[in-house]
Amino acid sequence: MAKDETEAKTEAKTVREYRTEELAEAAGIPVRTLRFYRERKLLPPPRREGRIAWYDEHHLARLRTIAALLERGHTLGGIAELTAAFESGRDVSQLGELLGIGWSEETPVRLTPEALADYFEGEVTPENLAASLDLGYLAVDGDAIVHVSRRLLDVSSALVREGVPLAAVLETGRRVREHADAMALLFTELISTHISPSPDALTRLRPLAKSVVEAELTMAMDRLPASAAGQEPSS
Repeated sequence: MAKDETEAKTEAKTVREYRTEELAEAAGIPVRTLRFYRERKLLPPPRREGRIAWYDEHHLARLRTIAALLERGHTLGGIAELTAAFESGRDVSQLGELLGIGWSEETPVRLTPEALADYFEGEVTPENLAASLDLGYLAVDGDAIVHVSRRLLDVSSALVREGVPLAAVLETGRRVREHADAMALLFTELISTHISPSPDALTRLRPLAKSVVEAELTMAMDRLPASAAGQEPSS
């Protein structure tokens, strides 16, 4: 037997499983609370072996997430809606295909659901979570959430802290992406028309395209009337 197969079987045998009472004890909740969560479909169904229900580490992680979200002021109904949105999200393996990126420059960030709630205090609603998943900013990876870009995560959370609703940030992100896609196509066509197209050429000239966009955006914001920029007109 190959070494990898042996290791896989050993790992499978060592996966921890819990009976109902054991899971409740590990999560620090009464058995009746565990059963209530199961009835409310806040937990995925356990594995059944006759009349015995077997739970695993994923169930324990979910219970800890529920407890953390309750501490942050979420209701059970809201947590159920968040869970439904979370479970319908794209798997992290689909992010590269969805966004057309190779993860070459952006750094993905792995978060627990409660850590995500801390980034956007009071703004992690089922609607905002669904919009983020639809945009591809977020994807699911087992019991965790992966944000596609550390930079986008930091910028969006900073805007929310300044008082901008997360829904407005996400809608702006959707519109920015449309313009970014158009600019990327414009530069790609420029390179393909005047330079022998190759992956090497695109990689080499990519920083030039980014510099042009950054400079033009800076000058465009400078050209805005003072009133549009939120500044008092000079006397």
